[in-house]
Amino acid sequence: MMRVWSHRPQFLHLGFFIVAYVLGCGFAQSLAITPITGISIWPPSGLFIATLVLASRQSWPWWVLGGFLAELFSNFLWFHSPLPAAFLIYIGNTLEATAGAWLVNRTLKRPVRLETLQEVLAFVVLGAGIAPVISATVGSATLAWFGMQSQTFAAAWPLWWIGDATGVLIVAPLALVLLQNWRGKTQLSAARWMEACVLGVIFLGVAALSLSGYLPFAYIIMPPLLWAAVRFEVRGAAVSLALLALVTAVFTISGASQFAGDVESQKHNQITLQLFLAISAFSALIVAAISRQHQLALLTLRQSVEALRDREGELSHLVDMVPSHVWRLTPDGEPTFFNKRLSDYLGLDVVDYDQPGMSRLAAAIATSAHPEDAPGIQEAIGHSLATGKPFSMTWRVRRADGVYRWVESRAEPLRDAAGAILHWYGVNVDIDDQVTAQQALRDRERELRQLIDAVPALIWSTTPEGTPSYINKPLMDTVGITLEDLTAPDASRSLADVHPDDRPVVEQALARSFETGTAFARTYRQRRSDGGYRWTDGRAEPLRDESGGIVQWYGVCVDIHDLVTAQEALRERERFLWQLVETLPAMIDCAAPDGEPVYRSQQLREFLGYELEELDGTGKSRLAGTLDAGVHPDDVVGVKEQYAHSLATGEPYARKHRLRRFDGQYRWVDTRAAPMRNSEGAIVQWNVTYLDIDGEVRAQEELRLAQERLARASQAASLAELSASIAHEVNQPLAAVVANSHACQRWLMAEPPNLERAQKTVERIIRDANSAADVVSRIRALFKQSVETRTSTTLGSVIAEALNLMAEEAVRRRVRLDVDVNRDLPLVALDRVHIQQVLVNLIRNGMDAMESVAHDRVLALRVRVRGDAVQTEVSDRGPGVASPEKIFEPFFTTKENGMGMGLAICRSIVESHGGRLWVEKNEPHGVTFIFTLPAEVKATA
Repeated sequence: MMRVWSHRPQFLHLGFFIVAYVLGCGFAQSLAITPITGISIWPPSGLFIATLVLASRQSWPWWVLGGFLAELFSNFLWFHSPLPAAFLIYIGNTLEATAGAWLVNRTLKRPVRLETLQEVLAFVVLGAGIAPVISATVGSATLAWFGMQSQTFAAAWPLWWIGDATGVLIVAPLALVLLQNWRGKTQLSAARWMEACVLGVIFLGVAALSLSGYLPFAYIIMPPLLWAAVRFEVRGAAVSLALLALVTAVFTISGASQFAGDVESQKHNQITLQLFLAISAFSALIVAAISRQHQLALLTLRQSVEALRDREGELSHLVDMVPSHVWRLTPDGEPTFFNKRLSDYLGLDVVDYDQPGMSRLAAAIATSAHPEDAPGIQEAIGHSLATGKPFSMTWRVRRADGVYRWVESRAEPLRDAAGAILHWYGVNVDIDDQVTAQQALRDRERELRQLIDAVPALIWSTTPEGTPSYINKPLMDTVGITLEDLTAPDASRSLADVHPDDRPVVEQALARSFETGTAFARTYRQRRSDGGYRWTDGRAEPLRDESGGIVQWYGVCVDIHDLVTAQEALRERERFLWQLVETLPAMIDCAAPDGEPVYRSQQLREFLGYELEELDGTGKSRLAGTLDAGVHPDDVVGVKEQYAHSLATGEPYARKHRLRRFDGQYRWVDTRAAPMRNSEGAIVQWNVTYLDIDGEVRAQEELRLAQERLARASQAASLAELSASIAHEVNQPLAAVVANSHACQRWLMAEPPNLERAQKTVERIIRDANSAADVVSRIRALFKQSVETRTSTTLGSVIAEALNLMAEEAVRRRVRLDVDVNRDLPLVALDRVHIQQVLVNLIRNGMDAMESVAHDRVLALRVRVRGDAVQTEVSDRGPGVASPEKIFEPFFTTKENGMGMGLAICRSIVESHGGRLWVEKNEPHGVTFIFTLPAEVKATA
């Protein structure tokens, strides 16, 4: 049920169908000119079949239901038949429509357009011939069964069948045209519209005259009807048939038609009317289909001609675009076609060779061929024309600019089925560059032979078996031998010029090369013409043919005596330097430009306890393996970063860190690395030294701890003295304030209150409070008052000194200092010691704040110019502070053992220099202390 509902048509379309069905029933009733039959042309059959042909089969139940409703309503309006009879008649109409639509769709390709004669004949036979048999049979039987209008089955059946067939022929084409072109636009020109209007007037006029009896017979309407079918095809035929049916209905109903008459002739007239409309519809549809097929055939022919013309244009364009010179000759050898490239190349077309008294071929050869090549071309082409064999020749052709260039011409004949030559097709390929290159190669070969004899090198060659076949002049002059001296009496090779001690080795190497075909390379001593021996590098390579066989052996002897002597001296020097490095009281490491260790001194290997080669095959580079295995875990990150920076920038490396000794103990070392560069400035090696400074570092650490203990003791003593002084100074005015406050309370509680005495007491309280405030002001002034010696300097040098002071502590606490100081900072008037105290205090506070941070201990220091001031930022990555403004108050501290005076003193120092100190929170954690100092204004002339 849901499947049927999902394929329902639009209710608007279903409503139009029902209305059209009812109107068709009314039209059929109006044409029932035989009163006793009630049978006439039946338009609903054509409408029903056309609708089912175009609709999907799943939606047919909806159209059947719509037709049933229309049939009941039409029976109520026009027919007044018993309901069982009306139901049986509609069953016949439904079977007719479904059978006709099924047969048409099964036979014809959808969508059905009635555009070919095959489609029209199939539609007429199946839809208007076979399908109405069902309706006629069921309807006639129903009339006879119910005794309606005194009809017998045999009398009613022919009228019913031809009535349904006529309705299908008239209405179905019009319905198909309207339903298939409901939303399309009619593509008619103005002339065609004018023709349609004229045709419509003529058609209506002829129909009125013929059907009214003014003309002798009704078939006089056929010429304009066929005119519409021929000129406007199935659309014109469908519209014309509909108009003809309407005109026929009007005249028949009015009684003016020749189909109306007395009672005796009405049955005959009814059949004549049905046959008239059926024959007219059949003729119009057949002619429309033939006209449409003719138009389609003309269109196909026109398209084929255009496609052939386009194909011919493409082939012509293709021939012109081929990167070669294409030409064509007649069987007699006369040129008939040059492609565009050949015409442009020669500067002439085929017709340009037409000269009186000469053939085109002779004129083309005389004009375009080089005079030296013309006779050979004429002979070769003549031979091919006479024998029918392909033509191939290399010759020089004159280009459009007058330059002769070498071309390779090839031509082959095109033969018909009998073997006769129809045309000669040829192609010219410009090979001037190839010919020029071959000539240059031959010249080069000749120059090479001269060069071999003139080059200052000892060159020789042998046969594939190893027998000497050539030696150049320098070899004969240098060694003092000839080719015959190198050949033994038995035609084998002789090594008379080789030192007796080296001769067996050289002989063995040569024999192996000549036997296996591998290259020969050997260093040996060779005798010179003065009788002395010099070191020589002898090499030989085989020359092979295309199959890989050895054609010749070519060899060269290079004097390397000076090189061998220099190498020996270099090895001696290297041995001396190696002994020097191994005996130095330092651990030495040498690395490649990318930092990979390539050499370690004996002392360093003994300190680490392993050889350099043991780092290979571990999945890490030698540098990474050394750092991961030897550097202390707390120092390895900083060491790797500084190493990477030095390798990337080429800057020297210097750092103190802990290095693991062979016994597992970590010792402090001072590592320094410097690049060794070549003459172009490129780094060729890094030289690294390690100095064991563990004792020095431990001594410095003990000294620093002693200094810190002394500083804490000094701070405790100062705090005690300061506390006693503050208590002494502030105690007296505060005691007076308390006493006067009690007195004021008593005066106010007296009965009555003594306001005058209370007022005086309040004045004494104010006086004593001011005294206490003065004491506090003097104490604060103590922190501000100092004997300052201010000088004009750049802040960068002060920061550098402060960083040097804190460098050791930063290493100890595993804190990396990230410093970024702008260049060209302006001068600042400052007390160098005080500003250093501020920087040291802020840096130490940042280190203290990151004590609880496990990783990423980075303290950033930035110096920038902001307007007329120099701004310094000290940023840490600690947990931050909860009360940024309170930390500058005296005695407020966030440390367990802090005094709370450091930041207060720092702010006092900065403000005494005319600057400002504040703190800002970092995201996601940490704080930044920022202070500014005013820059000096340069005097202008």
